[in-house]
Amino acid sequence: MKWQGRRESSNIDDRRASGGRRGGAAAGGVGGIGVVVVLIVGYFLGIDVTPLLNGLDAGQGGGISTQGSAEITPADERAAGFVKVVLAGTEDIWARILPDQTNQQYNPPTLVLFKGSTASACGGADAATGPFYCPTDRQIYLDTDFFAVMEQQLGAGGDFAAAYVVAHEVGHAVQDQLGILEQANRVRSQSDEVRSNAISVRIELQADCFAGVWANADQEQFGSLDRSDIAEAMNAAAQIGDDTLQRNAGQSVRPDGFTHGTSAQRQRWFSMGYDSGQLDQCDTFNASQL
Repeated sequence: MKWQGRRESSNIDDRRASGGRRGGAAAGGVGGIGVVVVLIVGYFLGIDVTPLLNGLDAGQGGGISTQGSAEITPADERAAGFVKVVLAGTEDIWARILPDQTNQQYNPPTLVLFKGSTASACGGADAATGPFYCPTDRQIYLDTDFFAVMEQQLGAGGDFAAAYVVAHEVGHAVQDQLGILEQANRVRSQSDEVRSNAISVRIELQADCFAGVWANADQEQFGSLDRSDIAEAMNAAAQIGDDTLQRNAGQSVRPDGFTHGTSAQRQRWFSMGYDSGQLDQCDTFNASQL
């Protein structure tokens, strides 16, 4: 992805200097493979996996701690600079296409950069929660260590794979502004777990589609992408599908437990947005087949 030299967003709340422990409580005595898999699942499902960490068999050998250093490394600084550019790109694109396609003005969210842990209006943010959009304070939260986990643990490296994650969270902000997120979450709150999860899948797949719409417009406006970039996004979508994550966590695939969609679904809806560039092609809620 061609991003060097482009504008950086000023809608950044950089809390990295404040430090904090990664993941809250330490997970001493937990086997290395086990804790890595659990943390990866937490990263991409956007859920707090601390109870899973606490519940793992402490009798496994080779314990590690989930505490992290608050030291800001050169890799952190590069990640922060990259995120600022990608966020600025989403601001430029959505400020143009949201009024054109919906007659609504775009109000860009603030992105909170942190390292270790921080607080949000939706609860604590740490290594277990991963990147997320909080509709209560309308902010995106991102630990700068996250991209290293993508590359080193999931094989989902590359600049555009990282940009896809940022664009997905911005997609939730767009859903919020369109009233989609509030309506969907209201129905979820009145549903049983299985139906709630099914609605969550449609929310997440639409955010993937919105990320594709952004990518289409970013390429059109800035000439920022090539085939390898799209391949990175598709690979990332494949690695973070619910079915793939469940298999990699040593679990059986349980569709009723899906919250983000399968690998194939995530790829399909990103492609739907990228190929069309149209928000009306991202109506996952009325789609008969995901």
